[in-house]
Amino acid sequence: MRQKPIPLPPLNGFPPVLSQDIHTLILGSFPGRESLAQRQYYAHPRNQFWPLLSKVLDDDLVSLDYESRLQRLLSHRIGLWDVITMCEREGSLDARIRKAVPNDFARLKRECPLLKKVCFNGKVAGAYAARLAGAGYQTLLLPSSSPAYASRTFEEKLSVWQKIIL
Repeated sequence: MRQKPIPLPPLNGFPPVLSQDIHTLILGSFPGRESLAQRQYYAHPRNQFWPLLSKVLDDDLVSLDYESRLQRLLSHRIGLWDVITMCEREGSLDARIRKAVPNDFARLKRECPLLKKVCFNGKVAGAYAARLAGAGYQTLLLPSSSPAYASRTFEEKLSVWQKIIL
C-alpha cells in the first residue's frame, strides 16, 4: 500500500514594502528558507539582490542594517513585495512551490497611485507579468538574483537590472 505524502505546513510571505511615493515595484516569487528564518527579504548571504540594487542605485544598501535598507529603497521610490502570499514548499527552490496563493495586486492602485513599473525577479515571479501589464503597468523581467540561478554572471544580470531605473 502506497503511503500518502506528509502534508507540508503552509508558509506565509512578508508584508509589502510600499509607500504612496513609489514609481517602481520589484516582485520576487516567495521568500526562501533563510529569508523566512530571518524575516527579511533576500536574507541569504549569496543572494545577489542587495548587491545588484546597490550597483543600480549607486547606493551602498549592502552595508546597511535591514530596516535601513528598506527605508533607503523607499527613498529611491522603489517598493518590494512577492507575487505569492502563501504556499507550501520544502526547501527554498521556486520549483518546489505548491498551492501558491497570489498576493492582492488590486491594492497597488489604491496604495501606490504613482506606480508605473513592476519588475519581476526571476521566471516564477515573471509568470505574473501579464496580469500586471493588463492592469496598466510597464513590466520588466529580471534575471533571478538567487544563488540557484548561476548561469549568468553578476555583470550579465546587472546589465538587465540597470533597466529598473530607465
